[in-house]
Amino acid sequence: MHHSTPRPLPRAALDAIERDWRVFPLVPNSKRPAIRSWEPRATTATARVVRCWSAGRFNVGIATGPSRLVVVDLDVPKSDRDVPPVDAPSGVTDGADMLAVLAERHSQPFPAETYTVRSASGGTHLYFAAPADLELRNTVGTLGWKIDTRANGGYIVGVGSEIDGKPYAVVRDAPPAPLPDWLAVLLRPAPLPPQKPVVVNLPSDRRGAYLRAAVDQELSKVTGSAERRHNEALYLAAVALGQLVAGGELNETETTGWLLSAARQVGQGEREACGTIASGLKAGAKRPRSVGRRAA
Repeated sequence: MHHSTPRPLPRAALDAIERDWRVFPLVPNSKRPAIRSWEPRATTATARVVRCWSAGRFNVGIATGPSRLVVVDLDVPKSDRDVPPVDAPSGVTDGADMLAVLAERHSQPFPAETYTVRSASGGTHLYFAAPADLELRNTVGTLGWKIDTRANGGYIVGVGSEIDGKPYAVVRDAPPAPLPDWLAVLLRPAPLPPQKPVVVNLPSDRRGAYLRAAVDQELSKVTGSAERRHNEALYLAAVALGQLVAGGELNETETTGWLLSAARQVGQGEREACGTIASGLKAGAKRPRSVGRRAA
């Protein structure tokens, strides 16, 4: 597929969606999202991308979870005082060195045979295809000094973006390789502790029973969602319950608490979940719904 567009950032965003990566705008000259609830709104729709980037020179964000990517971010020191910890192996000066040591410890080659980007700061982003049977989350330093990862619930700054005039550029243009098994094992999250059911306190009359059933149904969609669909399920549940909140049937604070409890059960972080819930409730408020006498 070919597109004619004179501007480099739309071209970069279009290149990303041709790889089936979901993109969204970042603030120009920044790593910050330019929109709220960026993960469910990230898109592969050409028309939306062209329309968005025609409005400004946004940087390109790639939502790693929906794009089925795991990106290993090998950072570099930011200053002379940004030095390895005392227990770091000899000769380690940045994240790439640390990953090389880690690979050697596991008798594995350095995982360089994949799509690779040089970041604006001089670091390296290694893109991998996410395992089909394992939900991985973002990590900071889990693998070692100056090594972070972006997966479900995260995003990466894409090629074509610039920070202070310094670009994100491809240094190895190849399809993302499958995430090496040894890295997947190291990144596998600890199992969740046993969870208690979300307690929904509503009146015991027939109308309350109807509302409780409606709430329980939406919460079960979150707790029963597939690994890569947790955030989407949470957003849709918040939209549905937001309609009842706007109709005066449910309390917004209580509803937020119920949804947050469900999100925690599937391992979502509180900050991420709260943003998704707020966005969903706001969307649901545009179509208020009340029970009326239907349950009588």
